[in-house]
Amino acid sequence: MSLPTFPFARPKGAEPPVEYAQLRAKEPVSQVQLFDGSIAWLVVKHKDIRSVLTDNRLSKERSRPGFPELSAGGKAAAKNKATFVDMDPPQHMQQRSMVEPLFTKAHIESMRPHIQQTVDTLLETIVKEGGSKPFDIVEKFALPVPSYIIYGILGVPFKDIAYLTNQAAIRSNGSATASEAGTANASLISYINNLVTLRAETLQDDLISLLVKTQLIPGHLTKDDVTSIAFLLLVAGNATMVSMIALGIVELLQHADQHALCVSQPDKWTRPFVEELCRFHTASALATKRVAKEDVVIGGKTIKKGDGIIAATQSGNRDEDVFPEPDVFDIRRKRGDEEALGFGWGEHRCVAEGLARAELEIVFASLWRKIPTLKLAIPFEEVKYSPPKKDVGISELPVVF
Repeated sequence: MSLPTFPFARPKGAEPPVEYAQLRAKEPVSQVQLFDGSIAWLVVKHKDIRSVLTDNRLSKERSRPGFPELSAGGKAAAKNKATFVDMDPPQHMQQRSMVEPLFTKAHIESMRPHIQQTVDTLLETIVKEGGSKPFDIVEKFALPVPSYIIYGILGVPFKDIAYLTNQAAIRSNGSATASEAGTANASLISYINNLVTLRAETLQDDLISLLVKTQLIPGHLTKDDVTSIAFLLLVAGNATMVSMIALGIVELLQHADQHALCVSQPDKWTRPFVEELCRFHTASALATKRVAKEDVVIGGKTIKKGDGIIAATQSGNRDEDVFPEPDVFDIRRKRGDEEALGFGWGEHRCVAEGLARAELEIVFASLWRKIPTLKLAIPFEEVKYSPPKKDVGISELPVVF
C-alpha cells in the first residue's frame, strides 16, 4: 500500500485535515511521503509531539541528510546560512540569547503602552473613515499592527514603514507569483543589510544596534549574521500574526454568545479568547520538523538515524486526550496545566511568544471596545483562506460596521 502524501489538505475553510483525527485514533506515529518522494515520520499526539520537541537526539539542522522539507522552496531555503531557529545546542542558545533580552516578560510589559497606542491609532483612523462601505480589515489593521511593532523593535525609520509593509505583504500573502515573492524577499534582506550598516556607523536604541554593539563589533557575529537574525525577526512571526488576527475576527463573529462576552467584558474575556484562539487555530503548523541523529523510539515506533520527523502541532492542539471536545471553539473552556502547542514546545519554543500574546490581547480588547458592531461584509463561506495544503491564513477580509 502506498503511503499518504504530506502535507494533508484542509477539507474546507480553516478546518484541520481529517487525516489527523484518524491517525490520532489509529496510528499516532506513522510514515508519510513528501513532495520529492522522500519518506518522513508524522507524529500527531500531544504527548508524542512534546517528546519530539524536547529530545536532543533529534536535530533542528536543516542541512543534515534526511531533514524533511515540504516543498522545493523549503529545500532551497535550507541551503541558506542558518539562524538560531535552525540550530542545535549549544549554538542555538548562544545565538537565541542575543535577542532574548527584548522578549522578556518585563520588557514586553514596558512595551504595552506603545502597542496600545499603535492599535488605537489604526482603529481611530478606521472609525474616522467610517464602516458603511466594505473595507479590508487585513490591509487596514491586521497587517499593520504586527508590522509596526516589529519595525519599532528593529529600529526601522517611520518614513520606510509603508515600503516595508508592502514588500512584506507581497512576500507572504500567497497571491504573488514566485518571482514577485522572491524579489520582495531580496528587497527586504537588502533593506535590513543597509540598516545594519547605518547602525554600525551610528548606534541607536533598537535591536539592530544592540546586535551591532554586543555581537558585531566584538567579532562574535558577522554582518551577514546580524542581517539574518534581524530578517528572521522581521518575517518569522509577521504572516502568522496577521493570520491570527483575521482568524480571530472570523471565529468570534461565528459565535454570537462568545462575541457578546468579549464586547461586554473585554478585560475579563480577552485573555481566555486569545488562549483558545492559539489552540484552535495553528497558523504556523508546518515548521516543527526534526531529523534523528541516532535511533530513537517514539510512540512505540523505532525511528532510524537519518529519518525525518514532522511534529504536527495543529493535530496536537486538537488532541481529544488533552482537550475535551477539541473541535469546539469555547473561550469558557476549563483549563488546567495543559498547554496548546501553537508556539512550539521545548527550547525552540517561539522566542517572541510573550510579545505575540500581548499584541493579540491588546488588538482584540481594543477592537471590540472601539468597533463593537463590526461584522463581515460577505457570507462566512466566502472568506478566502490560504491554499488547503499551506498554513491556515486569511489574506483579505471585507468587513463593515
